[in-house]
Amino acid sequence: MKFGIFGAMGEKKCPHCGKWSDWNQNLLDRCNHCGKPLGGADLEYQEKRAAQKKANEEQWIFYIKKTDSTFVKNMKKVGNFFYTIYIAIITFLAWLIAALPG
Repeated sequence: MKFGIFGAMGEKKCPHCGKWSDWNQNLLDRCNHCGKPLGGADLEYQEKRAAQKKANEEQWIFYIKKTDSTFVKNMKKVGNFFYTIYIAIITFLAWLIAALPG
């Protein structure tokens, strides 16, 4: 086992070319032979998950953009707060209706 600047370095087999390369436990580390990322499927999953998270954030009724002014951001936060309470009440009522006939 080698030791690098940040601690122990290992080796990982490249999912693309099949050769062994130095690896610092980082999905973005590159293969010494073909130059492609060593993360493979884990890196693809992480990127897919980040895209899903961003899409979910943008689906809020009052999506807060970085370019919004402070006033607009605060109003959207208030709107999201009341929207969350509204959905909680509707969900409780739906549960109550489903549980009563039981």
